[in-house]
Amino acid sequence: MHEVTVSRFVRAPPRVVRRALTPEAIIQYEGSFEVRGVEETEDGPVVVAGTSRFQFALRFETLDDGLYYEQDGEAGPFDAMETTVTVAAENEGSRVTTRSSVSLGLPLSTVTDRVAAWKRKGELKRALDALAADVG
Repeated sequence: MHEVTVSRFVRAPPRVVRRALTPEAIIQYEGSFEVRGVEETEDGPVVVAGTSRFQFALRFETLDDGLYYEQDGEAGPFDAMETTVTVAAENEGSRVTTRSSVSLGLPLSTVTDRVAAWKRKGELKRALDALAADVG
């Protein structure tokens, strides 16, 4: 798996940012997939996301300082993907940090996982920009 980290200052207090960081909103902010549905389970929310060609599930867990989510099951763009979003107070606003590990499970994983991480980094940047526009 290859890991990427993206961080951004948001001009809103942590409680406002955390309120905006719903599982559905995170996927919408990333911009690559449409949210098809959200199911509340005993283990936490599961978001079904996808495109016109396929759909997959993302299992979410609420953390004290943000969210954790991972691709659930074998359907999806990755062999494995997990992401943590954390929010911390900073200079009358918030520092939002996303860390994601991805693997495509393909041969030449040093190359293919790096490409997947590069694309994932773009999604995370887009998500933080959209979050900042939404709450800031």
